[in-house]
Amino acid sequence: MNKNLYHVLGLSKDASEAEIKSAYRKLARKYHPDLNKDNKDAAEKFKEISCAYDILGDKEKRRKYDNNEIDSDGKPTGFGAGGFGAGNPFGQGGGNPFGQGNAYYSTGGGDFDFSSIFGEDIFSQFTGGRGGFQGGFGTSARRPRKGEDISYTMRIDFLSAARGDEKTVNINGKNINVKIPAGTVDGQTLRLKGLGQPSPNGGSAGDVLITLNVDSHPYFCLDGNNVLMELPITFKEAVLGAKVTVPTITGKVAVNIPAYASSGEKLRLKGKGVKNGDQIITLKIIAPKKSDTALEQALRQMPDENIRNF
Repeated sequence: MNKNLYHVLGLSKDASEAEIKSAYRKLARKYHPDLNKDNKDAAEKFKEISCAYDILGDKEKRRKYDNNEIDSDGKPTGFGAGGFGAGNPFGQGGGNPFGQGNAYYSTGGGDFDFSSIFGEDIFSQFTGGRGGFQGGFGTSARRPRKGEDISYTMRIDFLSAARGDEKTVNINGKNINVKIPAGTVDGQTLRLKGLGQPSPNGGSAGDVLITLNVDSHPYFCLDGNNVLMELPITFKEAVLGAKVTVPTITGKVAVNIPAYASSGEKLRLKGKGVKNGDQIITLKIIAPKKSDTALEQALRQMPDENIRNF
C-alpha cells in the first residue's frame, strides 16, 4: 500500500497528536465491522485507518514516516516484504488486524484496548453491558494499559551539556532529578521510564520525555567530543611567541603560542574536550587598533617576502 496516511485519516501533515487520535476514533466508530456487518468496503476501510493510526499515532513511527524512512505499511523504505503483519497494530496474523481466527476479531488476538477508541459505553450496543464484546474482545479490552507519556522541554547552558550535570525539574507537582549526560547536544531527548502518567487500569506508568535545548556559548562549540574555540592573539604574540591563559570546559590552562604563528594555525589540548575528546584552538591574529609609528617603521625596514603562489 502506497498512500498518504494523513489523507486516510482526513488530516493535514501538521495535525497535532490530539487531532490524529480524535480523527481515528471518529472513523473507527463509523467503519467498525460490527456496525457494518454486510459492508465489505467498511471492513477494508477499517483496516486502512487502523494501519494509518498505528504509524501516525506513534511519535517515532510518525517521525520516520514523515522523513520517508518507512512507507505507509511501516516497512523500511526501499525494502521489506510480507503482508499486514509488520504494520499490524492489533496483533499477529497476515492481513488480519485483530489476530487469527475470525476475519475481524477473536478472543485470543492481540492486547488492543478497544475502549480507547470507542469509550466504554459503546460495548453496551453489543453485549448489553460494559464487560466487552461477547465472543469477542472481552478479556483483551480489560488488559492493563500503559499510562500516557509526558513531554517536557528544558533549557540548559552549554557547559552543563558538555560536562554533564544534574538538574531538578517539577512535573505535575513532583520534583524529578534529571541526569544530563556529558556531550548532550541541542534537541536531544531523554526518556525517564515510569515517571509519566499512571495507568488508568493497573498497568505500568508512562514515561517522561525531556527535550534539551542547549544555549550557545560565547567562545566554545562542539564537534563530536572535541571542543572548538578561536583564540585571538596580538601581532607581537604571533611574531615573538607567548604563554597565554585560555579557558576550557573544566577550568583555565596555560598555552604556549609558538613564535611566528599564523592565523588559522591550530593548537590541540589533549583530553580537554568531552569524554576524553580534545580542545582544538584556532589562532586568530588581531592587528593593533591604534597607530604605532615605531612598529610601522620597523615593518618598513623588513625585507619583502613573497607568501603568495598565485
